[in-house]
This record gives sequence, structure tokens and C-alpha cells, in this order.
Amino acid sequence: MKFNQQYKQFQDQFAGMSPEMKEQMMKMAKEQAKIRITGFFKKWFALPVLTIVAVAMGAAIGALMAFFGQVLLAVGGLRDANPIYFIPALALAGAGIVLLYKKLGKGAERGMGLVFAVGQGKENNIPLRLIPLVAVTTWATHLFGGSAGREGVAVQIGATLGHNISKKLPFENAGHIMLVAGMAAGFSGLFQIPMASTAFALEVLIVGHMDLAALLPAAAAAFTACKVSNMLGLEKFSVDLNGLLSTDGGTTVTGLFLNNGALDINFVVKLALIGVLFGIIGGGFAKLLSLAKDFFAKKFPDPVKRIAIMGVSLSLLFLLLWQGRYSGLGTNLIDMSFVGANGFATDIASYDWLLKLVLTILTLAAGFQGGEVTPLFSIGASLGAVSAVMFGLPFPLAAALGYAAVFGSATNTLWAPILIGCEVFGFDCLPAFFVVCIAAYVCNGGQSIYNQKKLKLKF
Repeated sequence: MKFNQQYKQFQDQFAGMSPEMKEQMMKMAKEQAKIRITGFFKKWFALPVLTIVAVAMGAAIGALMAFFGQVLLAVGGLRDANPIYFIPALALAGAGIVLLYKKLGKGAERGMGLVFAVGQGKENNIPLRLIPLVAVTTWATHLFGGSAGREGVAVQIGATLGHNISKKLPFENAGHIMLVAGMAAGFSGLFQIPMASTAFALEVLIVGHMDLAALLPAAAAAFTACKVSNMLGLEKFSVDLNGLLSTDGGTTVTGLFLNNGALDINFVVKLALIGVLFGIIGGGFAKLLSLAKDFFAKKFPDPVKRIAIMGVSLSLLFLLLWQGRYSGLGTNLIDMSFVGANGFATDIASYDWLLKLVLTILTLAAGFQGGEVTPLFSIGASLGAVSAVMFGLPFPLAAALGYAAVFGSATNTLWAPILIGCEVFGFDCLPAFFVVCIAAYVCNGGQSIYNQKKLKLKF
């Protein structure tokens, strides 16, 4: 009855209108209907469409990562075979990198800083030119012996593609979601650890916050990129940790965790203590890297002079220290950390982790391109291998824990390193990585190699 009265009242009002007013009212009604339909579409179809786009984007990023990673391995192998020909030219290569960015960069030289600024909503553009620039300059850094990583390239390429693809999508927050999905795809395509890559992209931009709005697109992009890069021939690094432990001491991680079916508190305490060490070293790396960048930027304001002068010094150091043992990614140290006899990693020296840490900081502070993650894996694994005896742990287990936990403490992330441990060393090891990575995260001093946004909590 009430509806009929309202409808009759509307008819009476509409009947009394002029033709012009009726036409205007019809236009307004059509516009409102269009807005409602568009709003409905954006609300219910945004996530499925973004996920489908993320799958396609993940395939493209996976292919790019396979190409980039295989070229990087090739230039690293070339340098290792002929260190005396390439390492002395590090300074010249560095000067070329800076000049290339000066001429063509137009903002792209900010790299990860730009990605984080856009991801946090402080800026709104990542130029596509960043992709070839960061790839070529990273290859040059590694070819001529710089101690750097590769994840920076992966994350920057993924974020750049995701950000630029989002400009064609009519959905609210598409830019941020696709940037996060691109970061996950880049990391996953290079390292082939999709679960850890998804967690890394979701938690790295803002401290203590998981960006769950991007969860499904990020996971879809990460798994697709992982599969594509693997199909195209990029190999994944993995270690059968339980197999090594069984060979070395006749036990497994689960066997160490449980004593007669009950939780072994002594073992848990050992894990927590070594986690504290990894947290201090990872947090210290992040802090020292920040201080070194500021110090050398003030000491040598001209970036060309800075990278040239520091490049000459680094060339001498790399050559004097066993002709490139500490150049490149540090995968040589990672491999040696899991090989040994009589309970020791026989090819790892007690100072390997420290020299890799110092030389990586100097390389990046000078302005060379690459990243920090693989050197962090190397620092953590070699530190774990040599500190195992101190904590009464098998050296392969300690090396694996360091591999993940030093990365986590230096990036101020928690779930990513736990999942890295599982995807690289086996999911049976989850409890050990859980304990160690929590201890490392708590003890890293809140430091990060990235310019993370911090949430201000009110109590």
C-alpha cells in the first residue's frame, strides 16, 4: 500500500513537468543506473579480472626472469673462469653504469627506492625504461666482479610491469595490487619459491602489515612465473636437508626436535639462540649498508668519481682475496656451506661470512647494481656453518637456518624467510625455521635494507 502511494505521487510529479525537465530527469536516471551497474561490475568482477591479468603477467615475468637469470649465470661463469681479465675493469664498468643512468635513467636510477615509493602511494610512476637499464647494469656489475645480488632486478622488473599494466585497468586500487603481484612474480620467477615470494611481496612494503587485498593476484602471478621460468630452463636451488643430516649424524630435523616423542626444549633453546645471532647480523647488515651509502655519498658527492674510486679499491680487494672468491652472488659459499666431514663445513673459513658482508656493502654503497638477497643467503649460510659447533647444531642445519634467517632479519620480514626455508630445504624443517626466524625477526633492531613504511600504532 505504501509503495503504491509513493508510485502515484511520483507519477503526479512527473506528469506536471515540462518536456525539457522530463528529458533531464531521464538522463539523470540513466546516469545513476550506469553508475550502479559499473559499481556492481567493479565490486564483483575486480578480483577475478585482476587475477586473470596477474596470471598472464606472471607468465611474461617468468620468461623475463628465465632469460635474465641464465644470462647472469653465464656472465658469472665467464668471470670465474677469467677473473684476472674482468675484475680489474670493475671501476670502468661502474663509471659506465652511472653515466648510462644519467643519460637514460630519468628517475629509473632510484630503483628499489622508486618501487617502494610507488607501492606506498608516495609517487605514481615507474618508467618502463627501468627494465632494460637494471638488467644490463646488473649483468655488468657481476661480469666485472662486484659482490651483489639479483633479487633487486627481479622485484623491479615485476613491479614495473605490474604498475604499467594496471594503468589499463578500470579498478580501484589496481595499481597497488598489480605492483605487489609483479613483485611476487619477479621474486618467484628468479628463485622459484612461489609461496615465499607471495609472502615477501605482501609483507615487505609496510612493516607488520600483510597486504591481503593483493593475496590472490600475487599468488597466481608467483606460481605462474615459477612454472614458466622452470619450463624455460632456469634451475632452482634446493637442498635435501634431511638427507644431509641422515648422512652426517643419522637423524632428521624432526628427530632433533623430539626426544622420546616429546618436544626437546634444549634443542628449541639452541635454535632460539642461533636465531638471535642471525637477527643481529642481518639487522647489522641493513644498518651498515645505510650508513655506508650515506658516508660515501658525502665523501664522494659525484657518483661517477665515487663508483670509479671505490671500484679500483674493490678490484684490488677481490683479486687479493683469492681472485674473486667474494665476487658475484656468493653461490660458491652457499654450496660449500653444505659440504663437509666430521661435523664441519671443511671448505668454509671462519671469516668468509664477514668478508662477504663487508664487500657486498662496499659494492652497493659505491653504486653498483644488483641486490642484496643472494649475498644475504651466502652470508647466512656461511655464518651458520661456522657457528654450528658453538650452538651444538649439525652444520648443514645451521647453514640452512642462517640462509633463511639472515635474509629475514635484513629485510625485516617474518613469513617470507620461514617459507623460503621450507621451499628450499623441505617442509619437514618448518618447526626449526619457525623458531629461528621468529628470534631473528625480534632481534634485528627493526632494520631493513628497504625503505619500508612503518605503521604508527596507538595504545
